[in-house]
Amino acid sequence: MNAITKNYFHLHFIIFIWGFTAILGALISIDAIPLVWFRVTLATLFLYVFIRLKKVKIQVPFSVLIRYIFGGVLIAIHWITFFYAIKIATISIALAAMSTGALFVTLIQWTVFKKKLIPYELLFSLLAIVGLVVIFNAEGQYFIGIVIALLSSFLSACFSILNSNLIKNNSATIISFYELFFASIFIGIVLLVNGTIDGQFFVLSSRDWLYLLLLASVCTAYAFAASNQVLKSVSPFTMMLSINLEPIYGIILAIIIFREKEIMTTNFYYGALLILVTVILNGVIKLKKKHKTTVVSKT
Repeated sequence: MNAITKNYFHLHFIIFIWGFTAILGALISIDAIPLVWFRVTLATLFLYVFIRLKKVKIQVPFSVLIRYIFGGVLIAIHWITFFYAIKIATISIALAAMSTGALFVTLIQWTVFKKKLIPYELLFSLLAIVGLVVIFNAEGQYFIGIVIALLSSFLSACFSILNSNLIKNNSATIISFYELFFASIFIGIVLLVNGTIDGQFFVLSSRDWLYLLLLASVCTAYAFAASNQVLKSVSPFTMMLSINLEPIYGIILAIIIFREKEIMTTNFYYGALLILVTVILNGVIKLKKKHKTTVVSKT
């Protein structure tokens, strides 16, 4: 496989892990904000150990540090809203709402960065929205959970655009370390202000600790750094549209693990299928365009 193909396979492996993240979020018994704090704090520690072992320099200019702080706050709120949506709705509903990410990327780049609007990107984004509307009509009782998941999707799109620029001149590991570190600091301040941290805060069941360690290591430290690395050769739009597969992976896993609780109506799966089709078509078109560009450059 060439480098581009490897990165696409790597991206989808990461997305599968993110789908499993939703499962862990439902299995962990604590609330969304403490859950995310434990996740980012443990992941920061894992990455710090890795950095020390590899003797990677972590000093960065102050101007870049400010962007890391912003990225940390974005990812913190994104994960809090995502896990909260899971807890008040279902895994399937929360994951399906994340399919709007590609449309948010297109609109942000078009309105804020004045990027030329590519017709097929808008078309695929709108098709993903149609799929989402079908899902909403089928599962309207989860309205609040859907709205919160949409907010999470918007924040994820902003975060993807930010990191696609940072990764051009910075290490994926360093970006991940600082953003997770500042996410931990931000959520820690929120918890302290709310008076949530007390003597019982760290008293968790052995099962919760096991799931948190898995969430922090494989699903966060590894997947977070790897996704930033993939952004070197994959556009933010393709990243977000491919993430639409996260609901598919997550829904299949949720049905296997939670059975009847996660079985939705038929229309829900029609909407999910439409989302899947947009992901496949986008991948095919982008691969063909890159292949033609490569051929032209060689000739």
